[in-house]
Amino acid sequence: MTRKHVESPRGPAALGPYSAAVWAGDLLYLSGQTPVDPQTGHLIDSDVEAQTHRAFDNLEAVLLDAGLTMGHVIKCNVYLTDMASFPAMNGAYAKRFAKPYPARTTVAVKALPKDAQVEIELVAQRS
Repeated sequence: MTRKHVESPRGPAALGPYSAAVWAGDLLYLSGQTPVDPQTGHLIDSDVEAQTHRAFDNLEAVLLDAGLTMGHVIKCNVYLTDMASFPAMNGAYAKRFAKPYPARTTVAVKALPKDAQVEIELVAQRS
């Protein structure tokens, strides 16, 4: 199987040596996105709800550049630096998806790049 990377001019620049997303057959694996403003390259200074929306905005830009939408997402992994933030993240998350919801895992981590409170990665499938 051949991997093909996705470049996303609308999303933030990568913080390291990785692709914004990679196709593997009909599956698109999106790298984790933090709440970085693509225009400035800086983390947005806000609460976890706003940071969750920014991370999803970044992911949605990558999806759109790959010809997909949030409706193509089948799996979501969420990383939080504080599980007390789960309700706020979950509220923002609920506004981004419709039933049937993608599968999801949410875990607490010690720290994230640029001191973000949340990072989200997705797997999507083209129809």
